[in-house]
Amino acid sequence: MRVLMNKAFSRFARKAKLTDAVICNAIAIAESGLIDAHLGGGVIKQRIARPGEGKSGGIRALIAYRKGVRAVFVYGFSKKRQGEHRAL
Repeated sequence: MRVLMNKAFSRFARKAKLTDAVICNAIAIAESGLIDAHLGGGVIKQRIARPGEGKSGGIRALIAYRKGVRAVFVYGFSKKRQGEHRAL
């Protein structure tokens, strides 16, 4: 399983202090079948817990995902800033 990030998500993850282990754990959870939302066309939305917090107030990530093959983190946003991203 290949786990990749585009440049924008990589920058976002660094600012949000998301480690590679946390990102890989989100994919491990998706591989076990626990996906928060199927958005169609191989795109999923996964909740990622912030360090020291739970998933409910954490990070949301849009991932181009094919089970067992690859996961490409495309876009991430904080739930606190979710209203700002509704136009996307």
